[in-house]
Amino acid sequence: MLDFKKMDKDLYQPKTAPSVIDVPQMTFIAVDGKGDPNTSEDYAAAVELLYGLSYIIKMGNKAVLEYVVPPLEGFWSVDDEYFMGGGAAISDKCKFVWTMVIRQPDFVTEDVFEKAKTALIKKKPHLDVTRAQLKTITEGLCVQVMHIGPYDAEPATVAALDSFAKENGYAIDINDERRHHEIYLADPRKTPPEKLKTVLRHPIRKV
Repeated sequence: MLDFKKMDKDLYQPKTAPSVIDVPQMTFIAVDGKGDPNTSEDYAAAVELLYGLSYIIKMGNKAVLEYVVPPLEGFWSVDDEYFMGGGAAISDKCKFVWTMVIRQPDFVTEDVFEKAKTALIKKKPHLDVTRAQLKTITEGLCVQVMHIGPYDAEPATVAALDSFAKENGYAIDINDERRHHEIYLADPRKTPPEKLKTVLRHPIRKV
């Protein structure tokens, strides 16, 4: 059975020391939104939508490929012109702007995706499937690290990540198209905060 976490260990199992990686093109189901992920009903609906579509695709295409549904990921920015990044703590989480995604195998075409949306409407009519998009994303050159611990403790790890990039001749290249990226390898509902594992990734360019 295909498991991207095991097949692409360089993408999903980085060390706790930062490293540089060239991330290839991949296909995702994506849902955009804004707000505090801890309290936002919009965020909860986005995650439910992503998993609903991903599992319908998986169960409906077993004859094509047996695989493990990949982990939830998020591309993040902040709707605050004064936010400096670089490990700065975010005091008002309602200003988060996010695109939550789940990676899909290569066989997932627009046709497969549209059929999954039709099937999900029948099972969960309360979800707005029009929010979901099938996207190909090529992150390219990035610096990444494994953060172990609570999400609120990420700023220190982000600061170390960005310092590593600058010390090795790279500039952080975050903009409207290239964003702070997180991959969630543990379920926060079942895992103690101090044991959470999250891949943190920032786009970079050579100076």
